[in-house]
Amino acid sequence: MKAMLDQTVADFSLPATGDQTFTLSACRGSTVVLYFYPKDSTPGCTTEAQQFRDLHPQFVEAGAIVVGVSRDSIRSHENFKAKQELPFALLSDADESLCARFSVIKMKSMYGKQVRGIERSTFVIDGQGVLRREWRALKVPGHAQQVLDFVVQL
Repeated sequence: MKAMLDQTVADFSLPATGDQTFTLSACRGSTVVLYFYPKDSTPGCTTEAQQFRDLHPQFVEAGAIVVGVSRDSIRSHENFKAKQELPFALLSDADESLCARFSVIKMKSMYGKQVRGIERSTFVIDGQGVLRREWRALKVPGHAQQVLDFVVQL
């Protein structure tokens, strides 16, 4: 079932860092910031993760749970999370089931070749599980702050 603006997002569970399983329904009552990124430890993804990390105390204060999602393995996520000191979970969507639900897999051009990959996107789901905002094909600089500004006024 595709996730659509102003509609309830169907429950899902994915493996997460810290030997956990992230389940959306377990987050009821909190705002969930779900950000999809192409690959662990690449320059843009590292900068994006650092910005969410640096603003994390304000997200928590606003009652939000931040989670990053990519197709990387949990092992890759654990290394990335430790190296960047990320205070939030990273989810592994190896089979692209969640990526498909949010329609974030796109054909992209990399070094002149067409490759399938995750289009950098962020979704805000409110405490009732309703999708309230989405950003697609976004640019990293200042993005985490834009998301925080939206979450605070929810």
